[in-house]
Amino acid sequence: MSGSGALPTRLQERGFGLTLGFGQRPGLLVIDLINGFTDPSQPLGAELGPQIAATNELLAAAHGVGVPVFFTTVAYDAADLADAGLWRIKAGGATTLRSGTPAVELDARLDRAPNDHLVVKKYASAFFGTDLLSRLVFARVDTLVIAGCTTSGCVRASAVDALQNGIRPIVVEEAIGDRDRAAHEQSIWDMRLKYADVVGLSEAAASLRAASIETE
Repeated sequence: MSGSGALPTRLQERGFGLTLGFGQRPGLLVIDLINGFTDPSQPLGAELGPQIAATNELLAAAHGVGVPVFFTTVAYDAADLADAGLWRIKAGGATTLRSGTPAVELDARLDRAPNDHLVVKKYASAFFGTDLLSRLVFARVDTLVIAGCTTSGCVRASAVDALQNGIRPIVVEEAIGDRDRAAHEQSIWDMRLKYADVVGLSEAAASLRAASIETE
């Protein structure tokens, strides 16, 4: 199964996979491209070099026109990882994501600008238990272009929550990745059907460059 394949007619006829489109004020959300996820030697890691390169294209487009950028990381402060809740039991690799360690730092290959936001989260969605939504409301963002990892976890959860909060999720296929190929493709398929637009890198970058963001 390919996440970018054409939807079967039987699903299209039932209204699945319709297009949300870009709104008026986009933001760029870069999810968890931190060392703990981008270093293949780590328990949660995978080879995400191509995704980082694609994300840097999106960052260049966003920075060029003043589109706000939001990075996320996952970091746990409690010595017993109580702030990871049940997730530390279900996904043992989460124990490597301790605050103050290199694992929770953004990958140095990312072209982060000084005024880009950093949101620290504890769970999959970039919205759950964070102030991301209030930051988006303040910036009047109505569309989130989404890059990062993992497709089947934090990307999918964040796209679903964006939709549920009235923000258009636009997932960039070349800029997302997962440690499991089957989960990656199935999650792209699922998002396309019900929760997000999944678009190519060139389309997403062009839409970001076309944005006109007023300076407050």
